[in-house]
Amino acid sequence: MAEESRRSIGVGLIGFGTIGKGVVKVLAQNAGVIEQRLGFPLRMVAIADLDTETDRGVDLSGIRFDSDAEGLIAAPDVDIVIELVGGYEVAKRFILAAIGAGKPVVTANKALLALHGKEIFAAAENAGVDVAFEAAVGGGIPILRSLREGLSANHIDRVMGILNGTTNYMLTEMEQTEEAFEVVLKRAQELGYAEADPTFDVDGIDAAHKLALLTAMAFGAELTYKEIPTEGIRQLTPIDFELAREFGYRIKLLGIAKCHRDGGEERIEARVHPTMIPLGSMLANVDAAMNAIEVRGDAVGPTLYYGAGAGEMPTASAVVADLIEIARELQRGGAGPVAPLSYLPHHLVPKPSVALDEQSGRFYLRFTVADELGVLAEIAGALGENGVGIESVVQKGSLESETVVPIIVLTHRANEAALRDALAQMDELQQVKAPTLVVRIEEEV
Repeated sequence: MAEESRRSIGVGLIGFGTIGKGVVKVLAQNAGVIEQRLGFPLRMVAIADLDTETDRGVDLSGIRFDSDAEGLIAAPDVDIVIELVGGYEVAKRFILAAIGAGKPVVTANKALLALHGKEIFAAAENAGVDVAFEAAVGGGIPILRSLREGLSANHIDRVMGILNGTTNYMLTEMEQTEEAFEVVLKRAQELGYAEADPTFDVDGIDAAHKLALLTAMAFGAELTYKEIPTEGIRQLTPIDFELAREFGYRIKLLGIAKCHRDGGEERIEARVHPTMIPLGSMLANVDAAMNAIEVRGDAVGPTLYYGAGAGEMPTASAVVADLIEIARELQRGGAGPVAPLSYLPHHLVPKPSVALDEQSGRFYLRFTVADELGVLAEIAGALGENGVGIESVVQKGSLESETVVPIIVLTHRANEAALRDALAQMDELQQVKAPTLVVRIEEEV
């Protein structure tokens, strides 16, 4: 290797929060092994953050640290820009500015990419630079690199997984402790698993952001997270976990994407919701704040990727892995950016979706009803009139009063639209005292 090619690659970091601190640590602690793998040093040369007073507890010797993000992007010794600001508009502005300056970008911002990825990737293609985002999905799990490279010879049939560590921790705790959602959420916030505003996590939005990226990479399907039917975990109660186990299932918040190839046309099914999965399945045994993603290809068959889906060091590991990949290409004088979403841009197109109402499956239903004679007959009648068969019925003890009880129904396979019609009919009954909880059952895991 020529002397000139052994120069170091300079990195600039915008956003010095928890993950940014982890990136500085990884680059410092593992500098030796990184250089052994690259053949040259990878150095943090500049950091920009609005808060320049807080001590992050890391050594910043030889690193410029100020609030001038624009200056960092323009600096000649910054070869790669890391965006860890989060959010939308400010982060988007910094990323586009870096691309405009001809500098590749590494980001962990799945929310931004799930909403504005098309614009960002188009700008990167026009500028001939890379945008890498392994840390945006699955924390330290190399799931995006696996889809883009390791599984690139396959037609991907399905991607399914636990994409949010906060909700997986909460569901594990609710099952094991039999405590209510609010109690477990408070503990998750105290432990740092959940934000003060947990909406993105507990309502499934974070998982939908990630599933939008996975769907693009797996199927070449262009969609935003807003197009993905999404439900969260707020309505689950201890009785649901008890009954799930009795029926032979565990409840997980899953992101599910499938490619239906019928008559030469590809249609995409994508959804996020609490799901009952068989006790013996691999995903059912992923507990606490861990993530796991199953990918099935036509050639490779089922593959599973498991690990820490969040946290300072696992996420920093993915950020630095992207830095290493880009640095290697910069030193080689690469022929141009790798398609960031696995498919070449002109093959990443909108594809018809399989609407939720078109789908079918088995369902767990929890009705909250008045403890009166004839209520069960009303439920059975409404379901039967709409073609939804009943497999099992369980009536548990009273809820908040002696006059309101839960009735749990496990259905046979039924059409989702038919089920919705039946539930709309049920909601009109005076005996129904709360919205019916619906948990879908996924057998093929």
